[in-house]
Amino acid sequence: MTPSLTLRVLDTADPAFGQALEHLIAFEAAQDPSIDAAVAAIVDDVRVRGDAALLEYTRRFDGFDVEQMAEIAIDAAAMRAAYDSISAKMRAALETAASRIRDFHLHQRDPGFTFRDETGAELGQRVTPLDRVGIYVPGGKAAYPSSVLMNAIPARVAGVGEIVMATPTPGGMPNPLVLAAAHVAGVTRALAIGGAQAIAALAYGTQSIPRVDKICGPGNAYVAAAKRRVFGVVGIDMVAGVSEIVVIADASADPDWIALDLFSQAEHDEMAQAILLTPDASLIERVKASALRAFADMPRAAIIAASFARRGALIRTRDLDEACLLANRIAPEHLELAVADPDALLPKIRHAGAIFVGHHAGEALGDYCAGPNHVLPTGRTARFSSPLGVYDFQKRTSVLRIGAEGAQTLAPIAIELANGEGLIAHARSAAARLREEAS
Repeated sequence: MTPSLTLRVLDTADPAFGQALEHLIAFEAAQDPSIDAAVAAIVDDVRVRGDAALLEYTRRFDGFDVEQMAEIAIDAAAMRAAYDSISAKMRAALETAASRIRDFHLHQRDPGFTFRDETGAELGQRVTPLDRVGIYVPGGKAAYPSSVLMNAIPARVAGVGEIVMATPTPGGMPNPLVLAAAHVAGVTRALAIGGAQAIAALAYGTQSIPRVDKICGPGNAYVAAAKRRVFGVVGIDMVAGVSEIVVIADASADPDWIALDLFSQAEHDEMAQAILLTPDASLIERVKASALRAFADMPRAAIIAASFARRGALIRTRDLDEACLLANRIAPEHLELAVADPDALLPKIRHAGAIFVGHHAGEALGDYCAGPNHVLPTGRTARFSSPLGVYDFQKRTSVLRIGAEGAQTLAPIAIELANGEGLIAHARSAAARLREEAS
């Protein structure tokens, strides 16, 4: 049965608009108790039994009949062979995308700093890379070589010494594009495992898999629940939600382009969100017509239809200023400024994972090859979090070089504050520096 596309139209002038918008953008992030329970059992089992549990779950969930860990190991030679096996055109696309992503992230490197204050103390911050990170790459219904590039390249630019990739291989058949991307991105080791069991193996280590310091990458509800569960044992990038796009457009926008841009996110997931904000009523009608025409030829039409029915909308605003206010309220993962003068709107945007400026800056270009990272905050978390970057694979350490002269100035202050807090050993520790100088 061919799905039908229903396009919800809202108007900010409607007295009930505020309530309608809250209902539209509300996303229940509560965890499913049944998934949590299943994940807890898997994670604990892998933590206790290690390789044996990992092999058992791989057989059960991936239909991969493995007997020993060597069968799930994917070495550098296998990744190189996958790279050699794909078409020259695909190799060129991967290399070009990787180069652009690497160039962008090179600008994020932080050299740290140091300065000398009025007491003569030298204060500063060292920035050092994590030793080992794990990246999770989904591999069930689709292949995501772009996710490999976006997760591994910033880690490599940060100076991470070892990058371990986990990707499920249903039936034991690894995806050659994913492995080719891993070769291009500098992944040092890959594992044909997926699900909560892969997250547990990366977090706790097993007899044959070393534990990592941080886990990055998207996954299904079981992967997300596992990342929540192991957080604290390891770092995680974020618990990613469904894809989102908001397009602010005016009469100068091409309705065909807008419709396709909305579809580009709606096709990800039935709960994805695609919203148009425009003061132009005629553009809404033209986008509706374009969307209905394009929908008939969409291979993922059923997913697009479900996404729009649940969380999509075409919203008429009073003006572009109000559109910007609403965009900040929504705080979307992706925001397009498809207007004649996008630079006039850009300073008004405060909350968005990525902003695409101008008619030609289609969100899909950012997904693959523009350069900035496509791992972005979702579910309104752009109000307080940032895209994945080099900084996620580094840690900062404070450095304090304090000499005798500096101690004479700082110790009395520390003593006063420590006594105020009732921490006498702190006060005496500071005072000892004074006695040492006095002697």
